[in-house]
Amino acid sequence: MGFAAFRNEKYLNIETFRKNGHGVKTPVWFAADPNADIAGASARLFFYTIGVSGKVKRIRNDPRVKIAPCTIRGAVTGEWQDARVQIITGEEARRASNLVQRKYFPLAQILSFFALFRRRERIVMAITPA
Repeated sequence: MGFAAFRNEKYLNIETFRKNGHGVKTPVWFAADPNADIAGASARLFFYTIGVSGKVKRIRNDPRVKIAPCTIRGAVTGEWQDARVQIITGEEARRASNLVQRKYFPLAQILSFFALFRRRERIVMAITPA
């Protein structure tokens, strides 16, 4: 039921859905919640994106997604799983963002530094099993 397939993975492909039902697949960086059993029903995976992205708009309209392990370019390397996504804020979002930053050190820090100049809002999300 959980996300055991993502235990040693570096990237996940998330498929969000447009209002017409058409799926849009995007590879993203992610980190697992260390306080939850990744193989259990309480598993949570975190990722972030810029607030103006299509993913955010689609997730606000429909939190139902599919996820699969993938390569950096999005080539799926495992089975697709049904999941749900929730936008998180506050301390929980800061903690989740830090988990992703640590997993992808130092590249995430370098990219975050340059993102400061663009002043784009970062949206943090939690993925849970469907």
